[in-house]
Amino acid sequence: MEIPSDDEIRALHERFAPSPAAFYLVWTHCRIVAAIAAQLLPAGADPALVRAGALLHDIGVHRLGPGDAYIRHGLLGHELLRTAGLPEELCRFCSCHTGVGITRADIVTQHLPLPPGDYVARTEEERLVMYADKFHSKTTPPVLLSAATYSRSVARFGPDKVAAFTALITRYGEPDLRGLAAEHGHAIT
Repeated sequence: MEIPSDDEIRALHERFAPSPAAFYLVWTHCRIVAAIAAQLLPAGADPALVRAGALLHDIGVHRLGPGDAYIRHGLLGHELLRTAGLPEELCRFCSCHTGVGITRADIVTQHLPLPPGDYVARTEEERLVMYADKFHSKTTPPVLLSAATYSRSVARFGPDKVAAFTALITRYGEPDLRGLAAEHGHAIT
């Protein structure tokens, strides 16, 4: 599989972003997620695939229209990358990074506006990007999240989601967010 360069990925974001502000917000977030994933990269994981996956994972945000549920951005990104001719291994970073994974049961019990299916990370690289994504939010203003903050947030979806996040902490550890906070001017909550 040929992995696109950072410049090629940036060009995709620029092409699909509805405005310069949207590009900046999403591209900055993706770069922060890539930096976090690089800190936590386990032996045996493909660093180039992790970087590309992190830089692409939220590209579907650019496709959200008025009234679209944010939870759909992963599927929209998957479709966008597939249409752009990228391999399935890269498309999956979009559809399988939301929360700590969305299962068919989650879709049914929570009445989520997604086609029934399991949108969960399967590979080491997908899991790492999904996990790294939990430490930065594109809120206004954007913030970096501690593991404790994200744990409290994910608790509203049930103890199984907290347990899944706790297992990821055990597997990858917690990133050092201080350098990213200083570089980007984002608070750590």
